[in-house]
Amino acid sequence: MQAQTDADAIMMNKNQLCSGPAYGYSTWDHYWEGTLHRINRNIGTVTTQSVMYMAVYGITGKLNVMASAPYVWTHASAGTLHSSRGLQDIAVFVKWKPVAYSFAKNKLSVFALGGFSTPLTNYEIDYLPLTIGLGSTNLTGKAMVDFQHKRFTITASGAYVWRSNVKIDRTTYYDTRQHLTNEVEMPNAAQFQFRSGYRGRYLIAEGVVTNWTTLSGFDITRNNMPFPSNRMNMTTVGAAIKYTLKQDTHLSVMAGGNYTVTGRNVGQAGAFNIGAFYAFYVKNNGNKK
Repeated sequence: MQAQTDADAIMMNKNQLCSGPAYGYSTWDHYWEGTLHRINRNIGTVTTQSVMYMAVYGITGKLNVMASAPYVWTHASAGTLHSSRGLQDIAVFVKWKPVAYSFAKNKLSVFALGGFSTPLTNYEIDYLPLTIGLGSTNLTGKAMVDFQHKRFTITASGAYVWRSNVKIDRTTYYDTRQHLTNEVEMPNAAQFQFRSGYRGRYLIAEGVVTNWTTLSGFDITRNNMPFPSNRMNMTTVGAAIKYTLKQDTHLSVMAGGNYTVTGRNVGQAGAFNIGAFYAFYVKNNGNKK
Protein backbone atom coordinates (compact mmCIF):
# COMPACT_ATOMS: atom_id res chain seq x y z
CA MET A 1 0.00 0.00 0.00
CA GLN A 2 1.38 3.35 -1.06
CA ALA A 3 -0.87 6.06 0.38
CA GLN A 4 -1.81 7.19 3.88
CA THR A 5 1.09 5.09 5.15
CA ASP A 6 4.44 5.68 6.80
CA ALA A 7 5.99 5.92 3.29
CA ASP A 8 4.22 8.97 1.88
CA ALA A 9 3.56 12.63 2.66
CA ILE A 10 -0.24 12.35 2.94
CA MET A 11 -2.07 13.11 6.20
CA MET A 12 -5.61 12.48 7.41
CA ASN A 13 -7.52 15.47 8.78
CA LYS A 14 -8.47 15.76 12.44
CA ASN A 15 -11.04 13.11 13.48
CA GLN A 16 -10.90 11.51 10.02
CA LEU A 17 -10.65 7.72 9.74
CA CYS A 18 -9.51 5.97 6.57
CA SER A 19 -9.55 2.18 6.39
CA GLY A 20 -9.82 -0.69 3.97
CA PRO A 21 -8.28 -3.86 2.52
CA ALA A 22 -5.37 -4.32 0.13
CA TYR A 23 -4.08 -7.28 -1.83
CA GLY A 24 -0.41 -7.88 -2.67
CA TYR A 25 1.29 -10.32 -5.04
CA SER A 26 5.02 -11.01 -5.45
CA THR A 27 6.85 -13.60 -7.55
CA TRP A 28 10.43 -14.53 -8.47
CA ASP A 29 12.43 -17.38 -10.03
CA HIS A 30 15.89 -15.74 -9.99
CA TYR A 31 17.60 -14.73 -6.77
CA TRP A 32 20.94 -13.64 -5.39
CA GLU A 33 22.95 -16.19 -3.38
CA GLY A 34 25.28 -13.63 -1.88
CA THR A 35 26.27 -11.72 -5.01
CA LEU A 36 25.73 -14.70 -7.34
CA HIS A 37 22.63 -14.24 -9.51
CA ARG A 38 21.07 -17.66 -10.13
CA ILE A 39 18.01 -19.88 -10.40
CA ASN A 40 17.20 -23.02 -8.39
CA ARG A 41 15.09 -25.68 -10.08
CA ASN A 42 14.47 -27.34 -6.69
CA ILE A 43 12.09 -24.50 -5.78
CA GLY A 44 11.11 -23.14 -9.21
CA THR A 45 9.07 -19.95 -8.91
CA VAL A 46 8.30 -18.63 -5.43
CA THR A 47 5.05 -16.70 -5.03
CA THR A 48 3.92 -14.69 -2.01
CA GLN A 49 0.42 -13.26 -1.67
CA SER A 50 -1.15 -11.22 1.10
CA VAL A 51 -4.41 -9.62 2.13
CA MET A 52 -3.99 -6.74 4.55
CA TYR A 53 -6.37 -4.51 6.46
CA MET A 54 -5.16 -1.02 7.33
CA ALA A 55 -6.62 1.92 9.23
CA VAL A 56 -5.38 5.51 9.65
CA TYR A 57 -6.85 8.01 12.10
CA GLY A 58 -6.20 11.75 12.33
CA ILE A 59 -5.69 12.73 15.98
CA THR A 60 -4.99 16.16 14.53
CA GLY A 61 -4.23 17.30 11.00
CA LYS A 62 -0.54 17.03 11.86
CA LEU A 63 -0.58 13.84 13.95
CA ASN A 64 -1.86 10.53 12.57
CA VAL A 65 -1.80 7.00 13.94
CA MET A 66 -1.98 3.96 11.66
CA ALA A 67 -2.21 0.21 12.08
CA SER A 68 -2.11 -2.76 9.71
CA ALA A 69 -2.11 -6.55 9.82
CA PRO A 70 -1.65 -8.95 6.86
CA TYR A 71 -2.59 -12.55 6.19
CA VAL A 72 0.19 -14.05 4.04
CA TRP A 73 0.56 -17.26 2.03
CA THR A 74 3.53 -18.58 0.05
CA HIS A 75 4.08 -21.27 -2.58
CA ALA A 76 6.97 -22.82 -4.54
CA SER A 77 6.19 -24.28 -7.97
CA ALA A 78 8.78 -27.09 -7.76
CA GLY A 79 10.49 -29.31 -5.20
CA THR A 80 9.25 -30.68 -1.89
CA LEU A 81 8.97 -27.54 0.27
CA HIS A 82 5.38 -27.10 1.41
CA SER A 83 3.49 -23.82 1.35
CA SER A 84 3.04 -21.57 4.39
CA ARG A 85 0.13 -19.38 5.40
CA GLY A 86 -1.11 -17.40 8.37
CA LEU A 87 -1.38 -14.04 10.09
CA GLN A 88 1.95 -12.28 9.96
CA ASP A 89 2.87 -9.12 11.97
CA ILE A 90 0.81 -6.25 13.31
CA ALA A 91 2.35 -2.83 12.69
CA VAL A 92 1.48 0.43 14.45
CA PHE A 93 2.96 3.80 13.41
CA VAL A 94 2.63 7.41 14.53
CA LYS A 95 3.15 10.07 11.86
CA TRP A 96 3.84 13.70 12.85
CA LYS A 97 4.24 16.76 10.63
CA PRO A 98 6.02 19.39 12.76
CA VAL A 99 6.97 21.65 9.84
CA ALA A 100 4.65 22.91 7.08
CA TYR A 101 5.90 26.00 5.26
CA SER A 102 4.36 27.61 2.17
CA PHE A 103 6.00 30.18 -0.11
CA ALA A 104 4.92 31.37 -3.57
CA LYS A 105 3.45 28.23 -5.19
CA ASN A 106 5.61 25.89 -3.12
CA LYS A 107 5.11 23.83 0.03
CA LEU A 108 7.80 22.32 2.23
CA SER A 109 6.90 19.76 4.90
CA VAL A 110 8.98 17.76 7.36
CA PHE A 111 7.72 14.56 8.98
CA ALA A 112 8.87 12.40 11.89
CA LEU A 113 7.60 8.84 12.23
CA GLY A 114 7.95 6.10 14.80
CA GLY A 115 6.46 2.65 15.01
CA PHE A 116 6.77 -1.00 15.85
CA SER A 117 5.75 -4.37 14.46
CA THR A 118 5.51 -7.75 16.15
CA PRO A 119 4.28 -11.24 15.14
CA LEU A 120 0.62 -12.04 15.65
CA THR A 121 1.14 -15.81 15.52
CA ASN A 122 3.87 -18.33 16.25
CA TYR A 123 4.69 -18.97 12.59
CA GLU A 124 7.76 -20.91 11.44
CA ILE A 125 10.74 -18.53 11.09
CA ASP A 126 13.50 -20.89 9.96
CA TYR A 127 11.83 -21.82 6.67
CA LEU A 128 13.10 -19.36 4.08
CA PRO A 129 12.20 -18.62 1.34
CA LEU A 130 8.67 -19.86 2.16
CA THR A 131 8.23 -18.48 5.67
CA ILE A 132 5.59 -15.75 5.95
CA GLY A 133 7.88 -13.51 8.04
CA LEU A 134 11.13 -13.24 9.99
CA GLY A 135 9.52 -13.24 13.44
CA SER A 136 11.34 -10.30 15.02
CA THR A 137 9.84 -7.37 16.90
CA ASN A 138 10.92 -4.22 15.07
CA LEU A 139 11.22 -0.61 16.22
CA THR A 140 11.42 1.96 13.43
CA GLY A 141 12.34 5.64 13.40
CA LYS A 142 12.00 7.65 10.22
CA ALA A 143 12.51 11.22 8.96
CA MET A 144 10.89 12.48 5.76
CA VAL A 145 11.02 15.71 3.74
CA ASP A 146 8.40 16.62 1.12
CA PHE A 147 8.58 19.45 -1.41
CA GLN A 148 5.64 20.39 -3.63
CA HIS A 149 5.68 22.91 -6.48
CA LYS A 150 2.14 23.36 -7.78
CA ARG A 151 1.20 19.71 -8.46
CA PHE A 152 4.77 18.36 -8.78
CA THR A 153 6.17 16.64 -5.69
CA ILE A 154 9.47 15.23 -4.41
CA THR A 155 9.59 13.15 -1.22
CA ALA A 156 12.72 11.68 0.40
CA SER A 157 12.90 9.60 3.58
CA GLY A 158 15.34 7.58 5.64
CA ALA A 159 14.60 5.04 8.38
CA TYR A 160 16.49 2.95 10.92
CA VAL A 161 15.01 -0.41 11.93
CA TRP A 162 16.03 -2.13 15.18
CA ARG A 163 15.18 -5.84 15.22
CA SER A 164 14.95 -8.13 18.22
CA ASN A 165 16.54 -11.58 18.43
CA VAL A 166 14.39 -14.53 17.34
CA LYS A 167 14.18 -18.18 18.41
CA ILE A 168 14.16 -21.05 15.92
CA ASP A 169 13.06 -24.68 16.29
CA ARG A 170 16.51 -26.23 16.63
CA THR A 171 19.03 -26.15 19.45
CA THR A 172 22.13 -25.50 17.34
CA TYR A 173 22.90 -23.78 14.03
CA TYR A 174 25.84 -22.56 11.98
CA ASP A 175 26.16 -19.18 10.26
CA THR A 176 29.83 -18.19 10.14
CA ARG A 177 30.48 -20.21 13.30
CA GLN A 178 28.74 -22.81 15.44
CA HIS A 179 26.02 -21.63 17.87
CA LEU A 180 24.81 -23.99 20.61
CA THR A 181 21.52 -22.16 21.10
CA ASN A 182 18.16 -21.62 19.42
CA GLU A 183 18.43 -17.82 19.69
CA VAL A 184 19.42 -15.92 16.55
CA GLU A 185 20.73 -12.35 16.67
CA MET A 186 18.96 -10.38 13.94
CA PRO A 187 20.86 -7.59 12.16
CA ASN A 188 19.37 -4.11 12.18
CA ALA A 189 18.54 -2.39 8.92
CA ALA A 190 18.22 0.96 7.14
CA GLN A 191 15.69 1.97 4.51
CA PHE A 192 15.85 4.93 2.11
CA GLN A 193 13.16 6.00 -0.32
CA PHE A 194 12.77 8.61 -3.04
CA ARG A 195 9.40 9.28 -4.68
CA SER A 196 8.31 11.94 -7.13
CA GLY A 197 5.35 12.69 -9.34
CA TYR A 198 1.95 14.36 -9.54
CA ARG A 199 -0.27 15.10 -6.53
CA GLY A 200 -3.66 16.44 -7.51
CA ARG A 201 -7.00 16.76 -5.76
CA TYR A 202 -8.26 13.43 -7.07
CA LEU A 203 -5.21 11.76 -8.61
CA ILE A 204 -1.80 10.99 -7.11
CA ALA A 205 0.78 9.28 -9.35
CA GLU A 206 4.39 8.76 -8.25
CA GLY A 207 7.53 6.93 -9.26
CA VAL A 208 9.21 5.24 -6.29
CA VAL A 209 12.76 4.04 -5.66
CA THR A 210 13.38 2.14 -2.40
CA ASN A 211 16.59 0.77 -0.91
CA TRP A 212 16.65 -1.69 2.01
CA THR A 213 20.09 -2.43 3.51
CA THR A 214 20.72 -4.93 6.29
CA LEU A 215 23.54 -3.49 8.40
CA SER A 216 25.27 -6.80 9.15
CA GLY A 217 24.63 -10.51 8.63
CA PHE A 218 26.17 -13.10 6.32
CA ASP A 219 25.63 -14.50 2.83
CA ILE A 220 23.73 -17.67 1.93
CA THR A 221 26.26 -20.46 1.61
CA ARG A 222 26.51 -22.28 -1.72
CA ASN A 223 23.36 -24.33 -2.54
CA ASN A 224 21.99 -23.82 0.98
CA MET A 225 18.68 -22.46 2.23
CA PRO A 226 18.50 -18.82 3.35
CA PHE A 227 18.69 -18.08 7.09
CA PRO A 228 16.81 -15.38 9.09
CA SER A 229 19.98 -13.42 9.93
CA ASN A 230 21.32 -13.32 6.37
CA ARG A 231 22.36 -10.00 4.95
CA MET A 232 19.34 -9.08 2.78
CA ASN A 233 19.83 -6.01 0.60
CA MET A 234 17.63 -4.83 -2.25
CA THR A 235 16.81 -1.83 -4.42
CA THR A 236 13.39 -1.67 -6.06
CA VAL A 237 11.89 0.70 -8.62
CA GLY A 238 8.18 1.11 -9.16
CA ALA A 239 5.13 3.33 -9.27
CA ALA A 240 2.10 4.08 -7.09
CA ILE A 241 -1.29 5.54 -8.02
CA LYS A 242 -4.19 6.70 -5.87
CA TYR A 243 -7.49 7.92 -7.28
CA THR A 244 -10.31 9.47 -5.25
CA LEU A 245 -13.73 9.15 -6.85
CA LYS A 246 -15.25 12.48 -7.83
CA GLN A 247 -18.73 11.03 -7.38
CA ASP A 248 -17.95 9.98 -3.80
CA THR A 249 -14.84 11.57 -2.29
CA HIS A 250 -15.04 9.23 0.72
CA LEU A 251 -13.86 6.37 -1.50
CA SER A 252 -10.41 5.95 -3.06
CA VAL A 253 -8.71 3.16 -4.97
CA MET A 254 -4.98 2.48 -5.09
CA ALA A 255 -2.58 0.41 -7.13
CA GLY A 256 1.17 0.03 -7.34
CA GLY A 257 3.99 -2.18 -8.47
CA ASN A 258 7.76 -2.56 -8.20
CA TYR A 259 10.66 -4.66 -9.44
CA THR A 260 13.88 -5.60 -7.64
CA VAL A 261 16.76 -4.33 -9.79
CA THR A 262 19.66 -5.22 -7.47
CA GLY A 263 19.91 -7.42 -4.41
CA ARG A 264 21.87 -9.68 -2.10
CA ASN A 265 20.42 -12.88 -0.62
CA VAL A 266 16.91 -11.96 -1.87
CA GLY A 267 14.67 -12.90 -4.77
CA GLN A 268 14.53 -10.74 -7.87
CA ALA A 269 10.83 -10.15 -7.40
CA GLY A 270 8.19 -8.41 -9.39
CA ALA A 271 5.27 -7.26 -7.24
CA PHE A 272 2.00 -5.37 -7.40
CA ASN A 273 -0.72 -4.32 -4.97
CA ILE A 274 -4.27 -2.99 -5.16
CA GLY A 275 -6.58 -1.61 -2.50
CA ALA A 276 -9.77 0.31 -1.79
CA PHE A 277 -10.24 2.66 1.18
CA TYR A 278 -13.10 4.59 2.70
CA ALA A 279 -12.59 7.82 4.66
CA PHE A 280 -15.08 9.57 6.92
CA TYR A 281 -15.18 11.84 9.96
CA VAL A 282 -15.67 10.08 13.29
CA LYS A 283 -16.56 13.41 14.89
CA ASN A 284 -18.09 16.49 13.29
CA ASN A 285 -15.36 19.01 12.51
CA GLY A 286 -17.80 21.53 11.15
CA ASN A 287 -16.66 20.68 7.62
CA LYS A 288 -19.31 20.67 4.93
CA LYS A 289 -17.22 18.35 2.74
